[in-house]
Amino acid sequence: MNILNRIVSDVHLMFRRPVREQYGALCYRLKKKRPAVEILLITSRDTGRWVIPKGWPMDGKSASAAAAREAWEEAGVKGVISEEPIGNYHYMKGLPEGLKVECLVRVFPMVVDDICKNFPEKDQRRAEWVDCTEAARRVQEPGLKTLILAFEQKILAGIDLAAKNGATGA
Repeated sequence: MNILNRIVSDVHLMFRRPVREQYGALCYRLKKKRPAVEILLITSRDTGRWVIPKGWPMDGKSASAAAAREAWEEAGVKGVISEEPIGNYHYMKGLPEGLKVECLVRVFPMVVDDICKNFPEKDQRRAEWVDCTEAARRVQEPGLKTLILAFEQKILAGIDLAAKNGATGA
């Protein structure tokens, strides 16, 4: 029985596809009147579910630069993107042939400072700015939900700290 279990395990490993890596941009802006973070969500082209801009690695571009490029192509936004990811999440990517592959998405925050009227996927997606709670509610991937809510706390904590330091003259 032991040899049979080993054969089954080896066959399973032979057909297991490696995790593919993608890069995503968590596009955000800060509300001016009260400290609040808004996230830009877009719809996927195939299922219409709410997602963040993301895509495959690009030759000659760093991971963060590829994420920024996806943000422009898919959502028409530009801004300052962090070189360091805030985390990652997994999801199953449906491929045109009907196969599904596991993807690990490294997520880079990008503060948006420009919204373009024309961009490559303008007529293929919808985009909406929503608060972090609503963004976490809309996305399906549990890891992305967690990232969004943790990111909001980090940004708001930074705003509070800056306000306190400014108020004390530090």
